[in-house]
This record gives sequence, C-alpha cells and structure tokens, in this order.
Amino acid sequence: MRHLLIFIALLLAGSHSLMAQFNTGRFGGMGGGGGSSKMQRDTMHHQEEPDTLTLTYRYLGEPTDFTIDSSVADFNIDFLKVPANYMTLGNSGSAARNIIFTPLMKPGFDAGFHAYDIYGNTHANARFYNTNRPYSELNYLVGSKQEQVIGVTHTQNRTDRFNFAFDYRKVNAPGFYRSQTTNHDTYRLTARYQSKNKRANTYFSFYYNKLQGGENGGIKSDTFLANDRYKNRQSIDVNLGNQEVGQYAFFGTKIPVKSQYQQTGLLVQQQYDWGRGDTLHINDSTDYYRYRPIFRVQYTFNYQNDNYQFIDNNQDTSFYSRHYGFDFIPRDTIHAQHKWKTISNDLSLIQFPVLGNLGHFINLGARFETISGTFLDADINFTNLALHGEYRNKTRNKLWDFSARGEFYVVGQNIGDYGIYGSLRRHINDLLGDVKLSVSNVNREPSYVYKFFNSNRNTWYNSTLSKENTTQLQFAAENRKLQYNLAVNYFLFTNYTYLSDYYHSAQATNLFNLLQVVFSKKFNIRPFSWYAEVAFQQRHGEGPLNVPTIWTRHRFSFEKLLYRNLNLMTGLEFRYNTSYNADDYSPLLGQFVYQNTTSVKYNAPDISAFAHFRIKSFSAFVRAENLNVFFAENNHSAPLYPYNNFAFRLGLRWWFIN
Repeated sequence: MRHLLIFIALLLAGSHSLMAQFNTGRFGGMGGGGGSSKMQRDTMHHQEEPDTLTLTYRYLGEPTDFTIDSSVADFNIDFLKVPANYMTLGNSGSAARNIIFTPLMKPGFDAGFHAYDIYGNTHANARFYNTNRPYSELNYLVGSKQEQVIGVTHTQNRTDRFNFAFDYRKVNAPGFYRSQTTNHDTYRLTARYQSKNKRANTYFSFYYNKLQGGENGGIKSDTFLANDRYKNRQSIDVNLGNQEVGQYAFFGTKIPVKSQYQQTGLLVQQQYDWGRGDTLHINDSTDYYRYRPIFRVQYTFNYQNDNYQFIDNNQDTSFYSRHYGFDFIPRDTIHAQHKWKTISNDLSLIQFPVLGNLGHFINLGARFETISGTFLDADINFTNLALHGEYRNKTRNKLWDFSARGEFYVVGQNIGDYGIYGSLRRHINDLLGDVKLSVSNVNREPSYVYKFFNSNRNTWYNSTLSKENTTQLQFAAENRKLQYNLAVNYFLFTNYTYLSDYYHSAQATNLFNLLQVVFSKKFNIRPFSWYAEVAFQQRHGEGPLNVPTIWTRHRFSFEKLLYRNLNLMTGLEFRYNTSYNADDYSPLLGQFVYQNTTSVKYNAPDISAFAHFRIKSFSAFVRAENLNVFFAENNHSAPLYPYNNFAFRLGLRWWFIN
C-alpha cells in the first residue's frame, strides 16, 4: 500500500493535464483459433470541446485506424492485457497458454519458446499513433501477497509529420506458493515520420522484454490442499527451489529457480511513393495538401536478439533425476541457454489500383534472413530466402474486405516451408452485421526446441521430425447491434509435433482434426447485463492433443451512469471448464507437455466479485477473486499446479491530455 500512495502522490504532483472525456459501452469478445475479438470500440473524438483529444493508431501493414478503448467491462483485456481464456501455472505472470487451442501457423524459423509470449511486446502489436494533443496513460495495480503492476504510456505528435510513443509495463507477483515469483519488465518505443511532400514514410519499432518466471515444478502432492495445516500455501513443499528463499523487492527481485527470457527487437520500415498530389481549400486560412500513392517501394529491416535461459543454482531434489535422467548431485547448478539472433531484409513493391484507397493493393516482395544460434557448447548459422505476395481489397464503402496472401521459402534452412491465407469479409447491414469466411494452410519446419535442446548436464536431439502441416477453415460473424461474436474453426493436423515427456519430442503422423465453436454475447435488461462467453472444442481422430470440451465465462453485472459522471459496473464473474487431461509442464525446457494419465478437475467455477467504475478519465477495478476456495479446494491449471487462494486486487487507470 505504501507503493500505491507514493505512486498516486507522484501522479498528482506531476500532472498539469486536462482530463479527457470518454464514452463507454465496449463489449469484449473472445477470440481463439483466429476468432473474433472486440465488438465495439470507444471513441476519443469530441467535436465541440476546446480540449478535445483526437487520437488514432494503426498496426504495421494494416490500413485500418483504431481508437483507444476506455471501457471497464473486461478487467483481463482492459487492464491485465491477458485474455480470460488464457490459463497460467497459478500465479500472475507465470507460464501461460490459451485454453482455446491456437496452433502456431507461421512458416519459417521458430525457436519454440512461447510460454511467456502473452506478456511480451512484439512488432506485430506495436501501435503507431496520430494525435492532435500529447496523451499519457498510467496504470497501477496492487493485490494480495504484494502483487504489483505498473504501466506507463505516452504519445505525442512533435509536428504534423512526426509522432513518437513510449510504453513501459512491470508485473511483479511473489505468489501464494514457494518459488513462484514473477518479475517482468517490458519496454517499447515507436515512431513514424512522413516527409513534407507526403511521398516518404518511415516507421520505427523497438522493444525489449525481460520476462522472469519462478519455476517450482508444482507442489509435491495435491493432498496438502485439503489439510488445515497448510492453509498458508507457503508451507506446502514444492519440487524446485523448496529450500531456497527468494529476495523480494519491487525493483530488484531475486528468484532462485527461474526461466528468464530477454528479447530485443528493432524494426525500421521505409516507404517511398509515386502518385498524385493536390491541395484542398478548406477555408480562407486553411489549405490541406493531399497525396494519393499509385506505386510504392518498401524496405523493412528487422533485427531480433532472443536469449532463453533456465537457471537453478542449487539442485536440492530428485526432480531432475525423475524427469530428465540427471544424476542427483547436491547443490549442483542446472543451467540451460539458447541464444538466437535474426537479421532480415525485406524489399516489397506495392501497387494501389484505385487512387486514394490504401486498403486496395497488390504487394510482391522477397525477404532474406540470416539466423545464428549460440548454445552452451555449440553454435549454428544458416540463411533463408522467402518470397511473398498479397492482394488486399478493402472497399471504400467498407462492405467488402478480400485478402489473399502467400509466403514461400525457396532457399535455405527452411526450404519448403510455406503459408497460404485467404479471407472474404462482407458487411451485410447494421442488423445482420459482418460475416467472414477464411482458409489457411501452413507447412513448416517444427520449432527448433523440438529438434535440439542443450543444458549443462545433457543435450537432446531428434533428427526424425518431418514438416508439420496445419489447415484452418473458419466461419466468423460479428454483430454490433445484437452484440455477439461467433467463430467456427475447423483444424486439420498432419505431423503434429509435441513433447511426449519432459524432454522427448515426437510427431503424430496420422491426420486428426479439431472442431471449435467460440461464441460471445451481451444480454441487456437495463440496468443489468449478462456477458456470456462459451467455447466448445472436440478432437476427432487419434491425436496427442487434449482440450476441455467446454470453456465458459459469465459476468453478471449492474451497470448504470450515476451522478452524470460515474460509470459503474459491479457484479459477479464465473469462469469454468470441464475436466480434461491438461498438459503438464517441463520447467527446464519451458514447454507444455502432452499427458494422458492425469485428469485435472475443476471442483467449482472460479468466482470473482467486482466493482469497476470510471469517472471522466479515471478508472478503477476493485476485485475479490478466487471466492470458490471458501467452499471448495483450489482448482488446477495443470497436474500439481493449483491456482492461488482468495486474492484482493485494486487496479487504477488514468488518462491525461497535456
């Protein structure tokens, strides 16, 4: 609480900003396997206020403008930045995966370390802003067991032609069980520049992720959870770091057994256009110069440096002997490290067939990649050459959106990899909403961690793996008026690659498939609302993939505008999935492991009580979570990985216009 008071004092002392006004009402969808996400976005554009903020942003390569969302409806998306359909190993910031199964569908080289992806920055989720006034956003969360989160965002246009933005986020959570502490620091800097004649554009994206997750190997027995002697979960023995004492400090946490991912990315994209320019006369004192490209040359430089480590400085149990075959050596250090450096140069030629419509284009290009890997006792170097193309036609009237693209690796380590994607989206009308049909097929080399893994105690190889082939067929519907999202996904897998135990990889050579139906809807009986989210999953055929048949989340809330400025949302949230053989987890490799012997049961739905509210540009999320532990045992996310006990969380969010 002392950190909270200091943080608030600094904000109040340093703020000379005018508070912005925001709208509410965004309904959050789910996603999963390429499913739909948000139904409605809040706008920050107000015509008649003297201190109006007009702010939009785009993603790299996407011609659509988006606006900041100020809703308080979904704590997971709006504040935690982790969707509710992601399960963790029990603690905030720990290794996580999507319980609505989403395969990796990207050709080319992949290191294979994805357990902490949801917490990190990438170039794909970098935002390039355009704003008429400097905008800042501050986030702070304090929770049980000294959990804290800090988030800072700032963007401003230095001129009409140059914008920059900065993001910082820290997640620090000691957790309820031993050796479970997480400590993440993520940084991002983006910028965009346009020349005075609007023919040249430059986009800059930089990120640095330092993700540290405590690895305890799970508790030694789930019978401890029902024993009154172990109401303090710190007294339960765990498999790793059991005798170690971590040193907690918000800036300077020491974790005795941990996975540590350090990821650096630098991207520079330069564009030069040929087309037509003209001047629009707005009024007697204002002229606007407009440039509409016909042909574009685009060059993209991308540098990535990823360092994946596992560190245990004091082997104190038989865990490694049992799961990895290591001889037990008291106080021995277990260390694994994979470093990957990738440099890519991409040249693309883009034509815009319809003057003034940047959503209608033809893109042809080539990318050359240089990749080097460094391990504890070896290294490797290789190159790739990939050809790619895309046709996109998003009509000006926004009724049709057609996209077809392909990527083919023609030379190098990943020769034969390819990805083919196609989609057709149609806006029928305001009542029936949008429908979308899409198909994709990806042929790819299995992630490198399945072929080779190196530690200071042993090295594993698997040279028998063939290329994976995954096909996805999807029908999706989005309706803003009736407030629902629907996505039906059908996946077909060949040579699906997985871990059969804590360090052996294998492939399922037979064809099997997975059906997903993901649905979300908001029901209104004012002032009450019901947010329903349901996912149905069923595997057909024999395949090493286990998913819960049903995953669901329901939020029952009272929502009302009080005293003209107080937007209140309060109620109960229930989250549940059916029992299934959930994946185990291999700490040394940082991978989820297929297992078919232990069923992870949900004793009761995860229950939370919440009160979210927004007053102008200030939002608060007050939550009492895991109420189900008062009448049932802790639910599990994986074998021997229980969720936390009852927890209180207070999240605060401010917006400032400078």
